[in-house]
Amino acid sequence: MSNELEKDGAAVQSVDRALSVLALLARHGDLGVSELAAELGVHRSTAFRLVMTLEMHDLVEQTADRGKYRLGVGVIRLAGATTARLDVVQESRAIGERLAAAVGETVNVAILDRDEALYVDQMAGPSALQAYNWAGRRVALHATSNGKVLLAHAPAGRLKELAAGPLRSFTERTVTDVRRLGEELDGVRARGYAIAVDELEIGLTAVAAPVFNVEGVVVASMSVSGPTFRLPAERLPEVAGQVMAAAERISSRLGWHGNENGRPLTA
Repeated sequence: MSNELEKDGAAVQSVDRALSVLALLARHGDLGVSELAAELGVHRSTAFRLVMTLEMHDLVEQTADRGKYRLGVGVIRLAGATTARLDVVQESRAIGERLAAAVGETVNVAILDRDEALYVDQMAGPSALQAYNWAGRRVALHATSNGKVLLAHAPAGRLKELAAGPLRSFTERTVTDVRRLGEELDGVRARGYAIAVDELEIGLTAVAAPVFNVEGVVVASMSVSGPTFRLPAERLPEVAGQVMAAAERISSRLGWHGNENGRPLTA
């Protein structure tokens, strides 16, 4: 037991030192291994191992003279992911509130988070009394309209990865057949929106459309959801049009204006 605690303590200490290396490089710019070792109060070999590990993950990189290290592109990617998420939330809030007021139902914004859809914001319409707060919740990609949009525009191979294990059935309406799901995703890309009726929960219907960034990559999905009795089949085309229009406005604010054919670009 004591050996396990010692190993855990050593691992935590290594993580703390690695984070300290990043903080030192952020503060001072370029630093050599000896300088880092002195700042951390550790042996030079320890500092070297920390730097090598961080370099493997592109979090630090050697400078031109190869004698010192600086923050790497991996840090930029991590910061960019956070910035992109904040940009989507900021640019979608006012548009989402107008959409929620117009449709009368709940509007959600979701992003792809590994093999799930992560809801990052929610706006409640006047009909959505005491609405469930989806913000911060992760849901299955194959059983939700937002998830289907994100999966339809995900990099090639994502569906295959998702299908490596059995797809969970939430209701009798959940699509768990991979071939059928693939065909449905083709339809999502073709018509520009996804629908999920009673697939995650019985009595819940949602319609979602993609949000594109300046490079034409889908960075989020916006949906309208509500009780199935308030979103019957005959109303869905109208709601889908409203959702797509709102998503296009957000995409425009993020710098996307479509390619030369006026069609969205996919990842």
